[in-house]
Amino acid sequence: MRICTFEQRGEAYAGIVAADDTIVRTEDLVAGAIEEDEMLDLLLSGERFWTELRSAARDARGGVPLRSARLLAPIPRPPRNVFCVGWNYSEHFEEGKQAREQAGPQLAPQEIPQFPSFFSKNPATVVGPDAPVFFPAPHSEQLDWEAELAVVIGKPGRDIAEADAMSHVFGYTCANDGSVRDVQRRHGGQWFKGKNFDTHLPMGPWIVTADELDASDLAIRSRVNGVGKQDSRTKFMVFKIPRLIAEISAGCELWPGDLIITGTPAGVGFARTPPEFLRVGDVVEVEIEGIGVLRNTIKGRI
Repeated sequence: MRICTFEQRGEAYAGIVAADDTIVRTEDLVAGAIEEDEMLDLLLSGERFWTELRSAARDARGGVPLRSARLLAPIPRPPRNVFCVGWNYSEHFEEGKQAREQAGPQLAPQEIPQFPSFFSKNPATVVGPDAPVFFPAPHSEQLDWEAELAVVIGKPGRDIAEADAMSHVFGYTCANDGSVRDVQRRHGGQWFKGKNFDTHLPMGPWIVTADELDASDLAIRSRVNGVGKQDSRTKFMVFKIPRLIAEISAGCELWPGDLIITGTPAGVGFARTPPEFLRVGDVVEVEIEGIGVLRNTIKGRI
């Protein structure tokens, strides 16, 4: 089941992407506890509602044509910061280590850590497919791309065991963890500021529910102006999704609607020779097998 958030007459609605490539409002399929924030209310409605919606979605037809709809991020305004994972593909760690060694040995850890590295991105970073991503000038000229699989939490929990972790996953979407590299390095080794420019976390185009997708081995790619930059598979994650959920939920309750972006594979711009960074007008695509393509254009601020 593909579930999106789309805009119609200035209002945002949750919808099912039907087999005929139209979007049918979830409210038209199943009556539920949906009020102001449709996607979050859907997630809070629980498994019985999801089962009814899944059944109704099989026969859904005749909605708004997908090609003419304006899609927003699946969760346009997350309820709190997005949980983010660094150095979660071994090849990305190695390419980053080599680039950091050129800047100074003190910046280059020699081994992948035993525990995942976490940071967060605030809700204002989140935008949807085809939304503009703002170039960070005058603060920086070093905007980088990072294709990532995003996990959408559906069932709340604290201190979740790895063995139980996947039962808390509602679904998956694509993400691009935009990173302002010189700002990221500038602040004493922590990444928060360089990862938190407005619009620097495009997500979408929709959520594919966990019952329809095995996220343990999916192709994940990025392109800039049609040129491939990253090409890997999620099976190469160092810390798998159950481990990430267990680590994040230790002493911290996860809520329905929480988002976890799970790290990026090799092929990012700063580690290339010479380094490559995005420019105004560039079109960035993130494609994940079984989900779809997330496309955004870099825009200058007016």
